Amino acid sequence: MIFFNTIFFKVIFSTTSFYKPALKSVRALFISAGVLFLACACAFGQAPAPLDVVITNGHIIDGTGSPWYSGDVGIRDGKIAAIGNLTEAPRKRTIDAAGKVVAPGFIDMLGQSEMTIMVDPRLPSKIYQGITTEITGEGTSIAPLNDAIIESDRKGYDYYKITPDWRTFRQYFARLERQGIGINVTDYVGATQVRRMVLGDEDMQPTAAQLDQMRALVRDAMKDGAVGVSTALEYAPAPYAKTDELIVLAAEAAKFGGIYATHMRSESDAVLEAIDEALRIGREAHIPVEIWHIKVAGKANWGRMPEVVAKINAARAAGADVSANTYAYTAWFNDFSAFIPAWAHDGGTAKLVERLKDPLMRERIRKDMLTPSHDWDNEWQEIPGPEAIMIGAVQNPELKPMQGKRLSEIAKLWNKDPIDALFDFLIQDPSTGVAVFGMSQPDVTLALQQPWVSIDNDSEGTSPEGILGQAHPHPRAYGTFPRILSKYVREEKVLSLEDAIRKFSALPAQRMRLTDRGVLKTGMWADITIFDPATIHDRATFDNPNQLSDGMEYVLVNGTPVIEQGKMTGALPGKVLRGPGYVP
Repeated sequence: MIFFNTIFFKVIFSTTSFYKPALKSVRALFISAGVLFLACACAFGQAPAPLDVVITNGHIIDGTGSPWYSGDVGIRDGKIAAIGNLTEAPRKRTIDAAGKVVAPGFIDMLGQSEMTIMVDPRLPSKIYQGITTEITGEGTSIAPLNDAIIESDRKGYDYYKITPDWRTFRQYFARLERQGIGINVTDYVGATQVRRMVLGDEDMQPTAAQLDQMRALVRDAMKDGAVGVSTALEYAPAPYAKTDELIVLAAEAAKFGGIYATHMRSESDAVLEAIDEALRIGREAHIPVEIWHIKVAGKANWGRMPEVVAKINAARAAGADVSANTYAYTAWFNDFSAFIPAWAHDGGTAKLVERLKDPLMRERIRKDMLTPSHDWDNEWQEIPGPEAIMIGAVQNPELKPMQGKRLSEIAKLWNKDPIDALFDFLIQDPSTGVAVFGMSQPDVTLALQQPWVSIDNDSEGTSPEGILGQAHPHPRAYGTFPRILSKYVREEKVLSLEDAIRKFSALPAQRMRLTDRGVLKTGMWADITIFDPATIHDRATFDNPNQLSDGMEYVLVNGTPVIEQGKMTGALPGKVLRGPGYVP
Protein backbone atom coordinates (compact mmCIF):
# COMPACT_ATOMS: atom_id res chain seq x y z
CA MET A 1 0.00 0.00 0.00
CA ILE A 2 2.84 2.47 0.89
CA PHE A 3 4.54 1.68 -2.43
CA PHE A 4 1.31 2.35 -4.33
CA ASN A 5 0.71 5.65 -2.51
CA THR A 6 4.23 6.87 -3.17
CA ILE A 7 4.09 6.16 -6.92
CA PHE A 8 0.54 7.53 -7.22
CA PHE A 9 1.40 10.86 -5.60
CA LYS A 10 4.76 11.13 -7.39
CA VAL A 11 2.89 11.04 -10.72
CA ILE A 12 0.30 13.60 -9.55
CA PHE A 13 2.91 15.95 -8.08
CA SER A 14 4.97 15.85 -11.27
CA THR A 15 2.04 17.09 -13.38
CA THR A 16 0.18 19.39 -11.01
CA SER A 17 1.48 22.40 -9.11
CA PHE A 18 -1.72 24.18 -8.26
CA TYR A 19 -2.98 21.42 -5.90
CA LYS A 20 0.35 20.58 -4.30
CA PRO A 21 -0.40 21.87 -0.75
CA ALA A 22 -3.70 20.01 -0.57
CA LEU A 23 -2.30 16.85 -2.14
CA LYS A 24 0.58 16.75 0.31
CA SER A 25 -1.91 16.54 3.14
CA VAL A 26 -3.91 13.81 1.41
CA ARG A 27 -0.69 11.93 0.60
CA ALA A 28 0.32 12.04 4.23
CA LEU A 29 -3.09 10.71 5.22
CA PHE A 30 -2.91 7.78 2.76
CA ILE A 31 0.60 6.83 3.89
CA SER A 32 -0.46 6.97 7.54
CA ALA A 33 -3.44 4.73 6.77
CA GLY A 34 -1.18 2.26 4.96
CA VAL A 35 1.23 2.12 7.88
CA LEU A 36 -1.71 1.57 10.26
CA PHE A 37 -3.04 -1.25 8.02
CA LEU A 38 0.34 -2.98 7.99
CA ALA A 39 0.71 -2.56 11.72
CA CYS A 40 -2.70 -4.15 12.29
CA ALA A 41 -1.85 -7.00 9.89
CA CYS A 42 1.35 -7.69 11.80
CA ALA A 43 -0.43 -7.49 15.14
CA PHE A 44 -3.09 -10.00 14.12
CA GLY A 45 -0.79 -12.26 12.08
CA GLN A 46 -0.28 -11.61 8.38
CA ALA A 47 0.04 -15.20 7.19
CA PRO A 48 -3.24 -17.01 6.41
CA ALA A 49 -4.23 -20.06 8.43
CA PRO A 50 -2.70 -23.29 7.12
CA LEU A 51 -4.76 -25.33 4.69
CA ASP A 52 -6.35 -28.46 6.13
CA VAL A 53 -5.44 -30.55 3.07
CA VAL A 54 -3.48 -30.00 -0.11
CA ILE A 55 -4.00 -32.49 -2.96
CA THR A 56 -0.85 -32.44 -5.11
CA ASN A 57 0.39 -33.77 -8.45
CA GLY A 58 -3.04 -34.77 -9.80
CA HIS A 59 -4.67 -34.33 -13.17
CA ILE A 60 -7.54 -31.98 -12.36
CA ILE A 61 -10.75 -32.64 -14.30
CA ASP A 62 -12.92 -29.86 -12.97
CA GLY A 63 -16.38 -31.16 -13.99
CA THR A 64 -17.10 -28.58 -16.70
CA GLY A 65 -16.10 -30.88 -19.56
CA SER A 66 -12.78 -29.09 -20.08
CA PRO A 67 -9.57 -31.13 -20.53
CA TRP A 68 -7.49 -31.94 -17.46
CA TYR A 69 -4.86 -29.58 -16.17
CA SER A 70 -2.12 -29.88 -13.56
CA GLY A 71 -2.26 -28.19 -10.22
CA ASP A 72 -2.78 -28.52 -6.49
CA VAL A 73 -6.10 -28.27 -4.67
CA GLY A 74 -6.12 -26.70 -1.21
CA ILE A 75 -8.98 -27.27 1.24
CA ARG A 76 -9.86 -25.31 4.35
CA ASP A 77 -12.99 -25.62 6.53
CA GLY A 78 -14.63 -28.06 4.14
CA LYS A 79 -14.31 -25.85 1.06
CA ILE A 80 -11.84 -25.46 -1.78
CA ALA A 81 -9.64 -22.55 -0.67
CA ALA A 82 -7.09 -22.49 -3.49
CA ILE A 83 -6.18 -24.16 -6.78
CA GLY A 84 -2.78 -23.73 -8.44
CA ASN A 85 0.85 -24.13 -7.42
CA LEU A 86 0.59 -24.54 -3.66
CA THR A 87 4.11 -25.88 -3.08
CA GLU A 88 4.89 -23.23 -0.48
CA ALA A 89 1.46 -23.14 1.13
CA PRO A 90 1.40 -24.25 4.78
CA ARG A 91 -0.88 -27.22 5.33
CA LYS A 92 -1.84 -29.80 7.94
CA ARG A 93 -1.60 -32.75 5.54
CA THR A 94 -0.81 -33.58 1.95
CA ILE A 95 -2.49 -36.11 -0.35
CA ASP A 96 -0.27 -37.12 -3.25
CA ALA A 97 -2.46 -37.77 -6.32
CA ALA A 98 0.41 -38.48 -8.73
CA GLY A 99 -0.88 -40.41 -11.74
CA LYS A 100 -4.48 -39.99 -10.59
CA VAL A 101 -7.47 -37.92 -11.65
CA VAL A 102 -8.78 -35.35 -9.19
CA ALA A 103 -12.47 -34.73 -9.95
CA PRO A 104 -15.60 -33.43 -8.27
CA GLY A 105 -17.61 -35.85 -6.14
CA PHE A 106 -20.28 -37.69 -8.12
CA ILE A 107 -23.96 -36.73 -7.83
CA ASP A 108 -26.50 -39.57 -7.94
CA MET A 109 -29.65 -38.17 -9.54
CA LEU A 110 -31.89 -40.88 -8.02
CA GLY A 111 -30.55 -42.69 -5.00
CA GLN A 112 -33.37 -44.36 -3.01
CA SER A 113 -31.46 -44.35 0.30
CA GLU A 114 -34.10 -42.67 2.48
CA MET A 115 -34.44 -45.77 4.67
CA THR A 116 -31.04 -47.45 4.41
CA ILE A 117 -29.16 -44.29 5.38
CA MET A 118 -30.73 -44.82 8.80
CA VAL A 119 -29.43 -48.41 8.87
CA ASP A 120 -25.84 -47.73 7.77
CA PRO A 121 -25.26 -43.99 7.38
CA ARG A 122 -21.82 -44.57 5.83
CA LEU A 123 -23.49 -45.95 2.67
CA PRO A 124 -20.49 -48.05 1.53
CA SER A 125 -21.97 -48.95 -1.86
CA LYS A 126 -22.25 -45.25 -2.69
CA ILE A 127 -18.93 -43.88 -1.50
CA TYR A 128 -16.90 -46.67 -3.13
CA GLN A 129 -18.37 -45.45 -6.42
CA GLY A 130 -17.34 -41.87 -5.69
CA ILE A 131 -20.89 -40.69 -4.91
CA THR A 132 -20.83 -37.73 -2.54
CA THR A 133 -24.38 -36.41 -3.04
CA GLU A 134 -27.64 -38.27 -3.54
CA ILE A 135 -30.98 -36.93 -4.81
CA THR A 136 -33.93 -39.11 -3.86
CA GLY A 137 -37.69 -39.39 -3.31
CA GLU A 138 -39.27 -41.26 -6.24
CA GLY A 139 -43.02 -40.78 -5.98
CA THR A 140 -43.37 -42.32 -2.52
CA SER A 141 -41.05 -40.09 -0.52
CA ILE A 142 -39.91 -40.59 3.07
CA ALA A 143 -42.27 -37.80 4.21
CA PRO A 144 -44.87 -36.58 4.90
CA LEU A 145 -46.15 -39.46 7.02
CA ASN A 146 -49.31 -40.32 8.88
CA ASP A 147 -50.35 -43.30 10.98
CA ALA A 148 -52.25 -44.96 8.13
CA ILE A 149 -49.22 -44.97 5.82
CA ILE A 150 -46.97 -46.21 8.62
CA GLU A 151 -49.33 -49.08 9.33
CA SER A 152 -49.62 -49.95 5.64
CA ASP A 153 -45.83 -49.95 5.24
CA ARG A 154 -45.09 -51.51 8.63
CA LYS A 155 -43.26 -54.54 7.20
CA GLY A 156 -40.66 -52.33 5.58
CA TYR A 157 -39.94 -50.40 8.77
CA ASP A 158 -39.82 -53.62 10.78
CA TYR A 159 -37.49 -55.27 8.28
CA TYR A 160 -34.96 -52.48 8.69
CA LYS A 161 -35.71 -52.13 12.43
CA ILE A 162 -36.54 -48.44 11.96
CA THR A 163 -38.96 -46.53 14.16
CA PRO A 164 -40.72 -43.92 11.99
CA ASP A 165 -40.62 -41.14 14.56
CA TRP A 166 -40.91 -38.30 12.01
CA ARG A 167 -43.97 -36.96 10.21
CA THR A 168 -42.49 -34.11 8.15
CA PHE A 169 -39.36 -33.55 6.10
CA ARG A 170 -38.18 -31.07 8.69
CA GLN A 171 -38.31 -33.79 11.36
CA TYR A 172 -36.72 -36.40 9.08
CA PHE A 173 -33.87 -34.09 8.11
CA ALA A 174 -33.29 -33.28 11.78
CA ARG A 175 -33.05 -37.00 12.52
CA LEU A 176 -30.41 -37.45 9.81
CA GLU A 177 -28.42 -34.51 11.13
CA ARG A 178 -28.51 -35.89 14.67
CA GLN A 179 -27.21 -39.30 13.65
CA GLY A 180 -24.70 -38.10 11.02
CA ILE A 181 -24.57 -39.16 7.37
CA GLY A 182 -21.72 -40.20 5.09
CA ILE A 183 -22.82 -38.27 2.00
CA ASN A 184 -24.93 -35.24 1.19
CA VAL A 185 -28.62 -35.90 0.59
CA THR A 186 -31.57 -33.98 -0.79
CA ASP A 187 -35.17 -35.11 -1.30
CA TYR A 188 -38.17 -34.60 -3.53
CA VAL A 189 -41.65 -34.77 -2.06
CA GLY A 190 -43.55 -37.53 -3.82
CA ALA A 191 -46.90 -36.84 -5.49
CA THR A 192 -47.83 -40.41 -4.55
CA GLN A 193 -46.98 -39.68 -0.94
CA VAL A 194 -49.22 -36.63 -0.66
CA ARG A 195 -51.97 -38.56 -2.47
CA ARG A 196 -51.69 -41.37 0.10
CA MET A 197 -51.80 -38.81 2.92
CA VAL A 198 -55.19 -37.54 1.70
CA LEU A 199 -56.78 -40.34 -0.35
CA GLY A 200 -55.02 -43.47 0.90
CA ASP A 201 -54.36 -46.21 -1.66
CA GLU A 202 -57.78 -45.99 -3.29
CA ASP A 203 -58.50 -45.59 -7.00
CA MET A 204 -60.37 -42.30 -6.71
CA GLN A 205 -60.12 -38.67 -7.74
CA PRO A 206 -59.66 -35.85 -5.22
CA THR A 207 -62.34 -33.27 -4.56
CA ALA A 208 -61.34 -29.61 -4.77
CA ALA A 209 -60.92 -29.55 -0.98
CA GLN A 210 -58.77 -32.69 -1.03
CA LEU A 211 -56.61 -31.29 -3.81
CA ASP A 212 -56.09 -28.19 -1.69
CA GLN A 213 -54.92 -30.45 1.14
CA MET A 214 -52.44 -32.11 -1.23
CA ARG A 215 -51.18 -28.72 -2.42
CA ALA A 216 -50.67 -27.66 1.18
CA LEU A 217 -48.60 -30.78 1.85
CA VAL A 218 -46.37 -29.99 -1.15
CA ARG A 219 -46.06 -26.39 0.04
CA ASP A 220 -45.06 -27.48 3.54
CA ALA A 221 -42.53 -29.97 2.15
CA MET A 222 -40.93 -27.27 -0.01
CA LYS A 223 -40.65 -24.98 3.02
CA ASP A 224 -39.08 -27.89 4.91
CA GLY A 225 -36.39 -28.18 2.23
CA ALA A 226 -37.66 -30.52 -0.51
CA VAL A 227 -36.21 -29.74 -3.94
CA GLY A 228 -39.35 -30.37 -5.96
CA VAL A 229 -42.22 -32.78 -6.54
CA SER A 230 -41.83 -36.23 -8.09
CA THR A 231 -43.94 -38.97 -9.61
CA ALA A 232 -43.53 -42.70 -10.16
CA LEU A 233 -46.55 -43.22 -12.38
CA GLU A 234 -46.10 -46.96 -12.94
CA TYR A 235 -46.64 -47.92 -9.30
CA ALA A 236 -50.08 -47.89 -7.67
CA PRO A 237 -51.67 -45.73 -6.41
CA ALA A 238 -49.79 -43.28 -8.67
CA PRO A 239 -51.49 -44.38 -11.93
CA TYR A 240 -54.83 -43.26 -10.49
CA ALA A 241 -53.69 -39.63 -10.63
CA LYS A 242 -54.80 -37.69 -13.71
CA THR A 243 -52.48 -35.22 -15.43
CA ASP A 244 -54.41 -32.22 -14.12
CA GLU A 245 -53.80 -33.34 -10.53
CA LEU A 246 -50.07 -33.56 -11.20
CA ILE A 247 -50.01 -30.12 -12.81
CA VAL A 248 -51.55 -28.58 -9.68
CA LEU A 249 -48.97 -30.22 -7.40
CA ALA A 250 -46.05 -29.37 -9.71
CA ALA A 251 -47.24 -25.75 -9.92
CA GLU A 252 -47.13 -25.54 -6.13
CA ALA A 253 -43.52 -26.75 -6.11
CA ALA A 254 -42.68 -24.30 -8.90
CA LYS A 255 -43.59 -21.38 -6.62
CA PHE A 256 -40.61 -22.36 -4.45
CA GLY A 257 -38.10 -22.87 -7.26
CA GLY A 258 -38.72 -26.63 -7.43
CA ILE A 259 -38.26 -29.24 -10.15
CA TYR A 260 -40.71 -31.87 -11.45
CA ALA A 261 -38.99 -35.27 -11.64
CA THR A 262 -40.78 -38.28 -13.08
CA HIS A 263 -40.70 -42.01 -13.55
CA MET A 264 -43.05 -41.66 -16.49
CA ARG A 265 -46.40 -43.36 -16.96
CA SER A 266 -44.91 -45.55 -19.68
CA GLU A 267 -41.36 -46.43 -20.66
CA SER A 268 -42.39 -48.86 -23.39
CA ASP A 269 -45.12 -48.81 -26.05
CA ALA A 270 -46.52 -45.43 -25.00
CA VAL A 271 -43.18 -43.80 -24.16
CA LEU A 272 -43.66 -40.87 -26.55
CA GLU A 273 -47.10 -40.15 -25.12
CA ALA A 274 -45.59 -40.31 -21.62
CA ILE A 275 -42.98 -37.74 -22.62
CA ASP A 276 -45.80 -35.54 -23.94
CA GLU A 277 -47.48 -35.74 -20.53
CA ALA A 278 -44.27 -34.81 -18.72
CA LEU A 279 -43.72 -31.87 -21.07
CA ARG A 280 -47.29 -30.70 -20.58
CA ILE A 281 -46.86 -30.77 -16.80
CA GLY A 282 -43.67 -28.75 -17.12
CA ARG A 283 -45.27 -26.26 -19.51
CA GLU A 284 -48.50 -25.67 -17.59
CA ALA A 285 -46.92 -25.74 -14.13
CA HIS A 286 -44.00 -23.55 -15.28
CA ILE A 287 -41.46 -25.97 -13.83
CA PRO A 288 -38.30 -27.71 -15.14
CA VAL A 289 -38.71 -31.42 -15.94
CA GLU A 290 -36.29 -34.24 -15.12
CA ILE A 291 -37.03 -37.68 -16.63
CA TRP A 292 -35.67 -40.42 -14.41
CA HIS A 293 -33.85 -43.48 -15.83
CA ILE A 294 -34.81 -42.74 -19.41
CA LYS A 295 -35.35 -45.92 -21.44
CA VAL A 296 -37.33 -47.71 -24.14
CA ALA A 297 -38.46 -50.97 -22.57
CA GLY A 298 -39.50 -54.17 -24.22
CA LYS A 299 -38.16 -56.01 -27.23
CA ALA A 300 -40.89 -54.59 -29.47
CA ASN A 301 -39.52 -51.13 -28.72
CA TRP A 302 -35.83 -51.83 -29.16
CA GLY A 303 -34.33 -49.29 -31.54
CA ARG A 304 -36.77 -46.51 -30.60
CA MET A 305 -34.33 -44.45 -28.53
CA PRO A 306 -33.59 -42.19 -31.56
CA GLU A 307 -37.31 -41.23 -31.50
CA VAL A 308 -37.11 -40.41 -27.79
CA VAL A 309 -33.94 -38.37 -28.26
CA ALA A 310 -35.43 -36.50 -31.22
CA LYS A 311 -38.58 -35.68 -29.24
CA ILE A 312 -36.64 -34.28 -26.29
CA ASN A 313 -34.23 -32.38 -28.53
CA ALA A 314 -37.22 -30.80 -30.30
CA ALA A 315 -38.80 -29.86 -26.97
CA ARG A 316 -35.55 -28.29 -25.78
CA ALA A 317 -35.18 -26.40 -29.06
CA ALA A 318 -38.69 -25.02 -28.50
CA GLY A 319 -37.72 -23.78 -25.04
CA ALA A 320 -38.75 -26.64 -22.72
CA ASP A 321 -36.39 -27.04 -19.74
CA VAL A 322 -36.26 -30.85 -19.85
CA SER A 323 -33.40 -33.25 -19.16
CA ALA A 324 -32.96 -36.88 -18.11
CA ASN A 325 -30.67 -39.40 -16.47
CA THR A 326 -29.67 -43.06 -16.88
CA TYR A 327 -27.92 -45.88 -15.01
CA ALA A 328 -26.73 -47.39 -18.32
CA TYR A 329 -27.58 -51.08 -17.75
CA THR A 330 -29.86 -53.15 -20.00
CA ALA A 331 -31.91 -54.45 -17.05
CA TRP A 332 -34.10 -52.36 -14.81
CA PHE A 333 -35.05 -53.12 -11.19
CA ASN A 334 -38.46 -52.49 -9.70
CA ASP A 335 -41.28 -53.95 -7.67
CA PHE A 336 -42.32 -57.46 -8.72
CA SER A 337 -45.88 -56.27 -8.19
CA ALA A 338 -45.46 -53.84 -11.12
CA PHE A 339 -46.30 -56.81 -13.37
CA ILE A 340 -49.85 -56.65 -11.99
CA PRO A 341 -52.27 -54.18 -13.63
CA ALA A 342 -53.01 -51.02 -11.67
CA TRP A 343 -56.69 -51.80 -11.01
CA ALA A 344 -55.69 -54.86 -8.95
CA HIS A 345 -53.72 -52.62 -6.53
CA ASP A 346 -56.79 -50.53 -5.61
CA GLY A 347 -56.92 -50.28 -1.82
CA GLY A 348 -53.29 -51.16 -1.20
CA THR A 349 -51.12 -54.21 -0.65
CA ALA A 350 -53.57 -56.21 1.46
CA LYS A 351 -56.27 -55.86 -1.20
CA LEU A 352 -53.80 -56.91 -3.91
CA VAL A 353 -52.97 -60.09 -2.02
CA GLU A 354 -56.68 -60.85 -1.56
CA ARG A 355 -57.23 -60.56 -5.30
CA LEU A 356 -54.24 -62.79 -6.05
CA LYS A 357 -55.80 -65.47 -3.84
CA ASP A 358 -59.19 -65.22 -5.58
CA PRO A 359 -59.41 -67.60 -8.61
CA LEU A 360 -61.69 -65.27 -10.58
CA MET A 361 -59.48 -62.25 -9.93
CA ARG A 362 -56.34 -64.23 -10.82
CA GLU A 363 -57.87 -65.14 -14.14
CA ARG A 364 -58.77 -61.52 -14.87
CA ILE A 365 -55.25 -60.36 -13.95
CA ARG A 366 -53.71 -63.09 -16.11
CA LYS A 367 -55.86 -62.06 -19.07
CA ASP A 368 -54.76 -58.44 -18.73
CA MET A 369 -51.10 -59.46 -18.54
CA LEU A 370 -51.43 -61.58 -21.68
CA THR A 371 -53.22 -58.84 -23.64
CA PRO A 372 -51.07 -56.16 -25.28
CA SER A 373 -52.27 -52.70 -24.24
CA HIS A 374 -51.23 -49.05 -24.31
CA ASP A 375 -53.43 -48.31 -21.32
CA TRP A 376 -50.85 -49.44 -18.77
CA ASP A 377 -47.15 -50.30 -18.72
CA ASN A 378 -47.57 -54.06 -19.20
CA GLU A 379 -44.14 -55.42 -18.30
CA TRP A 380 -45.15 -59.02 -19.06
CA GLN A 381 -45.47 -57.98 -22.70
CA GLU A 382 -42.03 -56.33 -22.58
CA ILE A 383 -39.97 -59.41 -21.72
CA PRO A 384 -39.00 -62.35 -23.93
CA GLY A 385 -40.05 -64.79 -21.20
CA PRO A 386 -39.89 -65.61 -17.46
CA GLU A 387 -36.13 -66.17 -17.73
CA ALA A 388 -35.81 -62.36 -18.07
CA ILE A 389 -36.98 -61.81 -14.47
CA MET A 390 -34.46 -62.28 -11.64
CA ILE A 391 -35.63 -62.25 -8.03
CA GLY A 392 -33.79 -59.60 -6.06
CA ALA A 393 -34.55 -58.29 -2.60
CA VAL A 394 -37.19 -60.15 -0.56
CA GLN A 395 -38.47 -59.44 2.94
CA ASN A 396 -39.97 -62.86 3.67
CA PRO A 397 -37.05 -64.87 5.15
CA GLU A 398 -38.53 -68.13 3.82
CA LEU A 399 -37.95 -66.84 0.28
CA LYS A 400 -34.30 -65.83 0.78
CA PRO A 401 -33.09 -68.95 -1.12
CA MET A 402 -34.95 -67.65 -4.18
CA GLN A 403 -32.87 -64.47 -4.40
CA GLY A 404 -30.82 -64.52 -7.58
CA LYS A 405 -33.02 -67.11 -9.29
CA ARG A 406 -34.98 -66.47 -12.46
CA LEU A 407 -38.76 -66.75 -12.49
CA SER A 408 -38.39 -69.59 -15.01
CA GLU A 409 -36.29 -71.52 -12.46
CA ILE A 410 -38.79 -70.91 -9.69
CA ALA A 411 -41.73 -71.98 -11.87
CA LYS A 412 -39.91 -75.23 -12.63
CA LEU A 413 -38.93 -75.70 -8.98
CA TRP A 414 -42.52 -75.17 -7.84
CA ASN A 415 -43.95 -77.10 -10.81
CA LYS A 416 -46.17 -74.16 -11.75
CA ASP A 417 -47.01 -72.02 -14.74
CA PRO A 418 -44.71 -68.90 -14.65
CA ILE A 419 -47.61 -66.48 -14.14
CA ASP A 420 -49.00 -68.61 -11.32
CA ALA A 421 -45.53 -68.72 -9.79
CA LEU A 422 -45.42 -64.91 -10.01
CA PHE A 423 -48.81 -64.62 -8.30
CA ASP A 424 -47.91 -67.04 -5.53
CA PHE A 425 -44.56 -65.38 -4.94
CA LEU A 426 -46.29 -62.01 -4.46
CA ILE A 427 -48.79 -63.55 -2.05
CA GLN A 428 -45.86 -64.63 0.12
CA ASP A 429 -43.85 -61.41 -0.35
CA PRO A 430 -45.65 -58.51 -2.08
CA SER A 431 -42.63 -56.22 -1.50
CA THR A 432 -40.20 -58.28 -3.61
CA GLY A 433 -37.89 -56.40 -5.97
CA VAL A 434 -36.79 -57.88 -9.29
CA ALA A 435 -34.27 -57.24 -12.05
CA VAL A 436 -35.92 -57.28 -15.48
CA PHE A 437 -33.86 -57.75 -18.63
CA GLY A 438 -35.76 -55.71 -21.20
CA MET A 439 -33.55 -53.11 -22.93
CA SER A 440 -31.15 -53.13 -25.85
CA GLN A 441 -27.53 -52.00 -25.48
CA PRO A 442 -27.57 -49.60 -28.48
CA ASP A 443 -30.57 -47.77 -26.98
CA VAL A 444 -28.86 -47.54 -23.58
CA THR A 445 -25.63 -46.25 -25.12
CA LEU A 446 -27.40 -43.63 -27.23
CA ALA A 447 -29.25 -42.28 -24.20
CA LEU A 448 -26.03 -42.10 -22.21
CA GLN A 449 -24.33 -40.04 -24.92
CA GLN A 450 -26.88 -37.22 -24.94
CA PRO A 451 -25.46 -33.96 -23.55
CA TRP A 452 -28.54 -33.44 -21.33
CA VAL A 453 -28.38 -36.90 -19.73
CA SER A 454 -26.77 -37.24 -16.29
CA ILE A 455 -26.39 -40.39 -14.16
CA ASP A 456 -28.63 -42.04 -11.59
CA ASN A 457 -27.87 -45.07 -9.45
CA ASP A 458 -31.59 -45.79 -8.88
CA SER A 459 -30.70 -47.99 -5.91
CA GLU A 460 -30.63 -47.57 -2.18
CA GLY A 461 -27.28 -47.24 -0.50
CA THR A 462 -26.27 -50.65 0.79
CA SER A 463 -23.43 -52.72 2.19
CA PRO A 464 -22.12 -56.27 1.83
CA GLU A 465 -22.44 -56.55 5.61
CA GLY A 466 -25.32 -56.79 8.07
CA ILE A 467 -28.98 -56.74 7.18
CA LEU A 468 -28.32 -54.74 4.02
CA GLY A 469 -25.98 -57.44 2.74
CA GLN A 470 -28.75 -60.05 2.91
CA ALA A 471 -30.53 -58.60 -0.13
CA HIS A 472 -29.76 -59.38 -3.77
CA PRO A 473 -29.87 -55.94 -5.47
CA HIS A 474 -29.30 -54.91 -9.06
CA PRO A 475 -25.52 -54.59 -9.55
CA ARG A 476 -26.02 -50.91 -10.30
CA ALA A 477 -26.38 -50.45 -6.53
CA TYR A 478 -22.62 -50.98 -6.26
CA GLY A 479 -21.30 -50.33 -9.74
CA THR A 480 -23.03 -47.65 -11.83
CA PHE A 481 -20.42 -44.89 -11.88
CA PRO A 482 -17.22 -47.02 -12.04
CA ARG A 483 -18.87 -49.17 -14.72
CA ILE A 484 -19.46 -46.13 -16.90
CA LEU A 485 -15.80 -45.15 -16.46
CA SER A 486 -14.55 -48.63 -17.34
CA LYS A 487 -17.07 -49.85 -19.93
CA TYR A 488 -18.22 -46.73 -21.76
CA VAL A 489 -15.13 -44.53 -21.37
CA ARG A 490 -12.07 -46.78 -21.19
CA GLU A 491 -13.16 -49.83 -23.17
CA GLU A 492 -15.80 -48.72 -25.68
CA LYS A 493 -14.74 -45.06 -25.93
CA VAL A 494 -18.31 -43.86 -26.53
CA LEU A 495 -17.77 -41.12 -23.92
CA SER A 496 -14.68 -39.07 -23.16
CA LEU A 497 -13.44 -39.09 -19.57
CA GLU A 498 -14.08 -35.36 -19.29
CA ASP A 499 -17.68 -35.69 -20.49
CA ALA A 500 -18.35 -38.61 -18.17
CA ILE A 501 -17.13 -36.53 -15.22
CA ARG A 502 -19.35 -33.65 -16.39
CA LYS A 503 -22.34 -36.01 -16.38
CA PHE A 504 -21.38 -37.13 -12.87
CA SER A 505 -20.93 -33.65 -11.41
CA ALA A 506 -21.49 -30.26 -13.08
CA LEU A 507 -24.51 -31.34 -15.14
CA PRO A 508 -26.55 -32.71 -12.20
CA ALA A 509 -25.41 -29.85 -9.96
CA GLN A 510 -26.66 -27.39 -12.58
CA ARG A 511 -30.00 -29.20 -12.86
CA MET A 512 -30.48 -29.38 -9.08
CA ARG A 513 -29.37 -25.75 -8.54
CA LEU A 514 -26.47 -26.90 -6.34
CA THR A 515 -24.53 -23.74 -7.07
CA ASP A 516 -21.74 -24.49 -4.59
CA ARG A 517 -21.03 -28.07 -5.70
CA GLY A 518 -20.28 -30.07 -8.84
CA VAL A 519 -17.19 -28.19 -10.02
CA LEU A 520 -13.64 -27.91 -8.69
CA LYS A 521 -13.38 -24.17 -8.15
CA THR A 522 -12.30 -21.92 -5.30
CA GLY A 523 -15.13 -21.35 -2.85
CA MET A 524 -17.01 -24.57 -3.67
CA TRP A 525 -17.60 -27.33 -1.13
CA ALA A 526 -14.77 -29.87 -1.28
CA ASP A 527 -16.64 -32.94 -2.54
CA ILE A 528 -13.73 -34.60 -4.35
CA THR A 529 -12.80 -37.97 -5.86
CA ILE A 530 -9.28 -39.22 -6.59
CA PHE A 531 -8.94 -42.31 -8.80
CA ASP A 532 -6.89 -43.95 -11.52
CA PRO A 533 -8.95 -43.87 -14.75
CA ALA A 534 -6.90 -46.77 -16.13
CA THR A 535 -7.94 -49.21 -13.40
CA ILE A 536 -11.22 -48.12 -11.80
CA HIS A 537 -13.95 -50.72 -12.32
CA ASP A 538 -17.11 -52.25 -10.93
CA ARG A 539 -17.15 -55.76 -9.45
CA ALA A 540 -20.87 -56.30 -8.85
CA THR A 541 -22.65 -58.72 -11.18
CA PHE A 542 -26.25 -59.86 -11.48
CA ASP A 543 -25.33 -63.22 -9.97
CA ASN A 544 -23.08 -61.76 -7.25
CA PRO A 545 -24.08 -58.12 -6.71
CA ASN A 546 -22.87 -57.43 -3.16
CA GLN A 547 -19.35 -56.39 -4.16
CA LEU A 548 -17.89 -52.94 -3.65
CA SER A 549 -16.32 -51.22 -6.64
CA ASP A 550 -12.53 -50.90 -6.93
CA GLY A 551 -10.42 -47.88 -7.71
CA MET A 552 -11.50 -44.96 -5.56
CA GLU A 553 -8.25 -43.96 -3.83
CA TYR A 554 -9.81 -41.03 -1.96
CA VAL A 555 -13.34 -39.69 -1.65
CA LEU A 556 -13.84 -36.45 0.28
CA VAL A 557 -17.23 -35.17 1.39
CA ASN A 558 -17.20 -31.54 2.52
CA GLY A 559 -13.41 -31.77 2.82
CA THR A 560 -13.35 -34.90 4.99
CA PRO A 561 -12.16 -38.26 3.61
CA VAL A 562 -14.78 -41.01 3.68
CA ILE A 563 -12.46 -43.19 1.55
CA GLU A 564 -8.75 -42.90 2.27
CA GLN A 565 -6.11 -44.97 0.46
CA GLY A 566 -8.94 -47.16 -0.81
CA LYS A 567 -10.40 -47.85 2.64
CA MET A 568 -13.58 -46.56 4.28
CA THR A 569 -12.85 -44.21 7.17
CA GLY A 570 -16.28 -44.34 8.82
CA ALA A 571 -16.51 -40.53 8.85
CA LEU A 572 -19.98 -38.97 8.57
CA PRO A 573 -19.40 -35.47 7.14
CA GLY A 574 -22.46 -35.34 4.88
CA LYS A 575 -25.05 -32.57 4.93
CA VAL A 576 -28.75 -32.31 4.24
CA LEU A 577 -29.00 -30.03 1.20
CA ARG A 578 -32.29 -28.19 1.35
CA GLY A 579 -34.11 -26.78 -1.66
CA PRO A 580 -34.50 -23.11 -2.63
CA GLY A 581 -37.89 -22.82 -0.91
CA TYR A 582 -36.51 -23.78 2.50
CA VAL A 583 -37.72 -21.62 5.37
CA PRO A 584 -35.51 -22.05 8.47
